Amino acid sequence: MRGLGILLAAMLVLAGGRAASAATELQFWHAMPGRLGEWVGDLADGFNRSQTAYTVVPVYKGNYAETMRLAMDAAVAGHPPHMVQVFEVGAATMMATRGLVKPVYEVMAESGLSFDPDAYIQAVRLFYSNLDGRMLSMPFNASTPVFFYNRTAFRKAGLDPAKPPATWPEVERAGKALLAAGYPCGFTTQWQSWIQLENLSAWHDIAFATKHNGIAGFDIELKFNSPFHVRHIRQLAAWHKSGLFVYGGRRNESEAKFIAGECPMMFATSAAYAELKAKTGLDVGIAMLPIWPEIAWAPRNSIIGGATVWVLNGHPPQAYGGVARFFAYLSSPEVQAASHQRTGYLPITYAAHDLSRRQGFYAANPDLDVATRQITLHAPTEHSKGVRLGNFVAIREVIDEELEAVWAGRKDAKAALDDAVRRGNVLLKDFNRARQ
Repeated sequence: MRGLGILLAAMLVLAGGRAASAATELQFWHAMPGRLGEWVGDLADGFNRSQTAYTVVPVYKGNYAETMRLAMDAAVAGHPPHMVQVFEVGAATMMATRGLVKPVYEVMAESGLSFDPDAYIQAVRLFYSNLDGRMLSMPFNASTPVFFYNRTAFRKAGLDPAKPPATWPEVERAGKALLAAGYPCGFTTQWQSWIQLENLSAWHDIAFATKHNGIAGFDIELKFNSPFHVRHIRQLAAWHKSGLFVYGGRRNESEAKFIAGECPMMFATSAAYAELKAKTGLDVGIAMLPIWPEIAWAPRNSIIGGATVWVLNGHPPQAYGGVARFFAYLSSPEVQAASHQRTGYLPITYAAHDLSRRQGFYAANPDLDVATRQITLHAPTEHSKGVRLGNFVAIREVIDEELEAVWAGRKDAKAALDDAVRRGNVLLKDFNRARQ
C-alpha cells in the first residue's frame, strides 16, 4: 500500500507539472502585413518569453476591413478570437454591436493589474473611451497624418529643406518650384478622406459632423460640406488640373509616386515611415500639416488613425487574465518606445514618449517627434477628438467616389461634397435603425 501511495503521489506531481506547463493560448487576429506583421510577431514572442502561463498567437487575417468582418462572423458562429485589431473607422460599429465586446476597462479591473487610462496620450484615450471616460479598447498602433518631403528635390528646386511649407499657399509655391525644376508632380496624398477632410477639419477646429464628430452620440449629421471644406477641395481640384497635385489612389497607393521621385511632397500617415525607411535611400523630411492662414485659431491638433485591440466575449475568465497581462506588457514604456522607434507609429503613452526622448532618439531623429507634437499640440476640442461614425467604412467609400468625380472634372467641389454628405447621412440613419 505504501508503494502504491508513493506511485500515486508521483503521478499527481507529474500531472501537476504538465498542467502547469500547458500555457493558455490566446488568439490575436490582426491586419498587419509585411514588416509590420513581423513587428506584431515580435511583440507576441516577447510577451510569450516573459511568462509561461499564456501564449499569444498572432494571426494575419487580411486588411483592416476584412479582419473586422471575419472576427464579427466568428463571434456570430460562436468561436471568436480573444483579441482583434480594428481600425479607428470600425470603432463605432464595434461599440454598437451588442454582446460582441468585453470592454478593456472591465478586463483590466477584473485582472487586478494596475491600469491608468491617463497614462495614454489624450487624443488616443478620448477617441477609444465612452462618455464616462472609460476605455473600451486597448491602443495599439496609433498614427496621424504628417507632411513628408524630399529634401534633395527641395534643394534642386531652390527651396530651403530646413523650411518646409507651413501653409497651403506655401505648399502651392513649393509645388510650382518643383514643377519648374522638372518634377512631374508637386504633391500627392494618401487616404484622402482621412487627411484632406477629417484631419483638415480637426487641424482647423471645424466640425466634420455633429455630436463631437460622433463621439458624443449616434444621432449624427455630417457637416463637411461647409464653405471652408468646399474652398479646400475646390483648390485641390485646381491644383490637380494644373498637375501640381496628383491623385494616387484611395489608400496608400500614392506612396509609390513619392518613392519613385515623381511627387516630392506627400501627405501620408506617420506610419509610412517604416516603409520609406526600408525601401528608399531618399533624404526624407517630416513636417506638420499646413494650415489655411485665414483661419486665425489654427492649428489645433490632428487626429488619430491606426487601430486598437478589442477584446471579444465568449471566453473563460482565465483567458481574460492573460489578455490583461498581454495589454500590460504592450503598454510598458520599454515596449512602447521600441515599437514607436521601429515603426513610426505614435508612442501611445506619455512615458514611452519621455523614454524615447531620454534615450536620445529624437535628438538623433528630430523629424520623428513631429507626429507626437502635432497630435498633442493643444488639448482636443469637440471638433478635434476624432471622427467616430457608424457605417464609416461605407461613408468613406462614398467620399472617395465623390472626390474622384472632382479630380476627374465631372463634378464641382460643392456638388460633390453636398452629395457625399447627403449619401453619408442616409448611411448614418441606416446604422441607427440597425442598432435599435
